[in-house]
Amino acid sequence: MQINFEILDIRAFLSVFETGSFNKAAQLLNISQPALSRRIKSLEQKIGSPLLERTTRRVTPTNVGRQMQPTLLRLIEEIETSILSISETANKRAGQVTIACGPTAAFYFLPRVIRQFNQRYPQIRVRILELMAHEGLDSVLRGEAEFGINIHGSSEPDIRYTPLATDPFVLAVRNDHPLARRRSVDWADLKDYPLIGYSRHSGNHAILDHALAGRNLHLNWFYEANHLSTTMGLLEVNLGVAILPGVSIPQVKNSVIVSIPLKNPVVTRTIGVVERRLGQLSAAASLFRSMLMESQKSKSMRSQRARSVSASR
Repeated sequence: MQINFEILDIRAFLSVFETGSFNKAAQLLNISQPALSRRIKSLEQKIGSPLLERTTRRVTPTNVGRQMQPTLLRLIEEIETSILSISETANKRAGQVTIACGPTAAFYFLPRVIRQFNQRYPQIRVRILELMAHEGLDSVLRGEAEFGINIHGSSEPDIRYTPLATDPFVLAVRNDHPLARRRSVDWADLKDYPLIGYSRHSGNHAILDHALAGRNLHLNWFYEANHLSTTMGLLEVNLGVAILPGVSIPQVKNSVIVSIPLKNPVVTRTIGVVERRLGQLSAAASLFRSMLMESQKSKSMRSQRARSVSASR
C-alpha cells in the first residue's frame, strides 16, 4: 500500500498540535482557516483516522494524533535537513547561530559539535550566550537566542523542550585527595569536608536541594560559585570538594581533577534543547540543532553498546 503525504498537510497538523488553535496555526502558516482545515482533513483521510478533536472551546489531539506527532515532526526535520545538507548552496551558506547555554553544558556538548559544524559549514558563525538556566530560558523566549541547551523548560507553555541526556551529579576532588581512590562516595561521607556548591539562584542548586531534602544530611556548604572555572580553581588549590554535573569533569588522563560517583541518593538532571513553540529556526540554526541531536543520539548508542559488551563478559 502506498500513501502519498503532502508536506503542507503534515505542517498544518503539526502547527495546530503545537499551538492548540486553528486560528494561530493558520496565521503561523499564512493560510486561511478553511484551507488549513482542508489540509488536515486530507491528512486524516490518508492516515484513515481523525487526528484532532474540536470543541467550541479548544482543539485537542486524538490518541492517534498524539502517537503520530513525533513521527511526523521527525519526518519533516529529516527532509529539511537532508535537502539542506545535499544542496550545493548549503555548504556555502553564511550567517550566525546564537545559542543560550549553561556553562557546564557548554563545556561538554558544544565544542565537539561546533567542530563538526564548522567543518561542514565553515561560513556560519556560532555565538554562545553562557547564562544561568533561568536566564537562558528568558533569552530564548525573548528571541535573543534561537534555541538553548538547558535543564529547565518543560513547564513553560511557550517553550518546546526536547531531552538530550541524563546527567548524574558527581563528587569532584583533586587527584591527591583522600577520597580520590574511592569507587563511589555516599553523601553522608562528605560531612567532614568543605563543599563547593552553587548560589541559590542556580538551577543546579534547586535540583540538589529538592533531591536531598528530608534526608537529615549535615553537609558543610562552605563555598558558592556560579561558574565552572571558579570551581575548578578552588579545587586545584585543594580548598574543598565540589558537587558537579558529570559532563563538566574533564575526561582526560592524568587530570588534576577526578570525579567519583555519588550514591544514597543518586541525583541526576536532564539536559535538553529549548526553543519557542511558535518560532521558526533559521536554516543555519536548524542545521546546528539537527547535528547536535544526532551527535548525542550516536553517543548514546555507543554507550549502550559498550554496556552490552561489558555485561556479556
